[in-house]
Amino acid sequence: MAEEFFIPQLGQTVEEVILVKWLVSDGAQVSRGQELMEVETDKATFPVESNAKGTIHIGPYKEGDVIPVLTVVAVIGKPEDRFQVAGEQVESSQGSARQEANMSEDNRQPAIAPVASATQFASPRARKLAAEKKVDLGQIAPTGYEGLRVVERDVVAYLSQAPKATPVAQRMAVDTGVDLRALTGTGIGGRIVKEDVTRVAQSAPPVRSAQNAEVEPATIRPVFLPAAEVIERIPLKGVRGIIAERMGNSVHTTARVTLVMEVDATEFVAARERLKTKVEKEWGFAPGYNDLLAKIVAAALRRFPYMNARLAPDAIEIMSHVNIGLAVDTERGLLVPVIHDVDHKNLRQFGEEFRSLAEKARNGRSLPDDLSGGTFTITSLGMYDIDAFTPVINLPEAAILGVGRIAPKPLAKGDQVVIHKMWTLSLVFDHRLVDGAPAARFMQYIKQLIEEPYLLLAE
Repeated sequence: MAEEFFIPQLGQTVEEVILVKWLVSDGAQVSRGQELMEVETDKATFPVESNAKGTIHIGPYKEGDVIPVLTVVAVIGKPEDRFQVAGEQVESSQGSARQEANMSEDNRQPAIAPVASATQFASPRARKLAAEKKVDLGQIAPTGYEGLRVVERDVVAYLSQAPKATPVAQRMAVDTGVDLRALTGTGIGGRIVKEDVTRVAQSAPPVRSAQNAEVEPATIRPVFLPAAEVIERIPLKGVRGIIAERMGNSVHTTARVTLVMEVDATEFVAARERLKTKVEKEWGFAPGYNDLLAKIVAAALRRFPYMNARLAPDAIEIMSHVNIGLAVDTERGLLVPVIHDVDHKNLRQFGEEFRSLAEKARNGRSLPDDLSGGTFTITSLGMYDIDAFTPVINLPEAAILGVGRIAPKPLAKGDQVVIHKMWTLSLVFDHRLVDGAPAARFMQYIKQLIEEPYLLLAE
């Protein structure tokens, strides 16, 4: 019996991959453990190894196709075996496989209207969450696979913005096509009740669902530059596409506030220089400013746990572990390796782990779990002579710390003006989770530890 060859689960947050290339041809003899294909996630590119020995029969999947994880893409068995198309097919970048997915097995005719395909494609986890929360997938704006596929993060984002409503009102809204976000609740605490939905449903025609929607003419069309003025087109796919998607989601869903603070880093720089002299030879690397800063931030997150949080659909969740991501610039785009339990690691352990993860990121060999699970992010542009900037929050985290350059500046000390090494930090936080004063206290504590680094010993 032929063995199914499928896309493995590449980390807890990966729902789909891009097929980069097949490493074998259809009908080739393969052995167990042989690399058969390369796939790309939003994190890195991975080879996928064979799980059997025999003749491989490849399914209708081509380079550039977006494939959900656990999808069977080939079978491995005898030469006479064949790959049988069954169930939902991969969303092809050419659109042919996506059309195949919408055709019934009996007569291969479209099972749903073509216009509904953009809103009906959804990942299994998105469908499960939508079913649990009784959410109509047709009301959710998809962001997966070129804006055609609803994924779990889309459902989470929708729920985070959804108004409070009773279960009965939610069911009635789905049945009648009423958009709860357009209603004003008359229940306790502004909650939407069934009478609010009934009133709107009776006074206005129901909103058409994705199944019976008609094509509406576009009222605003994008304006494109003449082709002669375009010198290069860079497809928004892979890491670049995911960055564009996530940064856009962050900007449009968070209530961002930025706090900028200038810190006297004179003692901090001196401590780092003394430490470098003492340990560089033994450790095999010189501890950097970001290493020390990450330890300081970890201490601050432990003292002010409301900054070590994320936003769930119906609550603010304080995280038990302090997992700090440090942004790394790579040829494939900005990646954020995550060091877990930073508050329980010493400086050497942190430095070794970060350097290992950063090297894997630059070489395109990061595992998905290397780049996930963060509770707070630090990103630095100081090496490029940037003083201050406003980074974008790495969802679902509550905040991100932007690090500028350390520069000598005149500072008044009593009746004298002396030159000190000043450091500019920018904290961007989501006001939905944290208010300004608590965030400022968090920043003030970081400032104190930078200006008096010996205080870390008291932590």
